Amino acid sequence: MAESTASAHWSYRGLYLLLVAIVGFAQLLPFSPGPGTFPGPDVILLITCAWVVRRPDFLPTLLIAAVFLLGDVIFMRPLGLWAAFVVMGTEFLRMRAVAWRDLNFLLEWFMVAGVLSAMTLVNRLVLWVIFVDQPALGLTLIRLLGTIAVYPLVVLLAARFFGLRKLAPGAVDRLGHKH
Repeated sequence: MAESTASAHWSYRGLYLLLVAIVGFAQLLPFSPGPGTFPGPDVILLITCAWVVRRPDFLPTLLIAAVFLLGDVIFMRPLGLWAAFVVMGTEFLRMRAVAWRDLNFLLEWFMVAGVLSAMTLVNRLVLWVIFVDQPALGLTLIRLLGTIAVYPLVVLLAARFFGLRKLAPGAVDRLGHKH
């Protein structure tokens, strides 16, 4: 029995890594080579937030840090800065996931939107303080609003296709341990 619970954790971690790899690869492809396109939502961040809010036990902090640190390298962002903000934001969500599991989805969406907004604006402020070139504020806000708007779709797809649902209050695993 313990092996099946551990294997479920590893299968969800593998599924998370597969989804992140697919989305990351798609972001690297030159779909719109021309200027004047709007930035798309940060789907990798949305998948991570949905995973942490729905099942915080399936996604360890070190895995999140490694994924976003690798993302900093691949997407040529300041090394470790965005990864640090993502780890702080997801840990904030993780600490409150048990208390929020009986909240309705609208409140969950607002809480995640607040965390995403704080992460984005603090990241932008730090980059401004250290004089790093960054996109226009309007483009950053468009990306943030797009990311917030797509969160319900990511949660819906995660629940429908991957069975990623919040644990009910008082739920127990196969061994009888409370979550």
